[in-house]
Amino acid sequence: MPVSPTDGTITGPTADPAPSRVVVCRDCCCGSPKVTGDHAAQTARLRAAVPVRVSDCLDVCDQANVIVVQPSAAAPAAGARPVWLGLVNDADATEDIVDWVRAGGPGIAPQPSILDLYAFTPPRRSAVSDGG
Repeated sequence: MPVSPTDGTITGPTADPAPSRVVVCRDCCCGSPKVTGDHAAQTARLRAAVPVRVSDCLDVCDQANVIVVQPSAAAPAAGARPVWLGLVNDADATEDIVDWVRAGGPGIAPQPSILDLYAFTPPRRSAVSDGG
């Protein structure tokens, strides 16, 4: 059963064991009129395909819209870390993320080279990078 996107609950399709998932920043810049794109459609598309958590500001507004792809439960054993993607403002980039997460995400499936264009290192650690 879907829940409110503001309560931090993960929604969308899941698989056993805990799959790779995405965290979508939707706060002061990400998902606002300040950034071009159909933010509601992007969030809906991700939710229809993969587990999603909507977050408050991740403090990287210069990269809006920000999506963090978190590894599955099995991937950290292989050294996988969350992958931060910024400037994800078009449907094609969203589809590339969906395809990668469905394939297994970080540590399981190779990151598509097209997503290298969006990948960045956040300036400081946050709760998302710690798996929170």
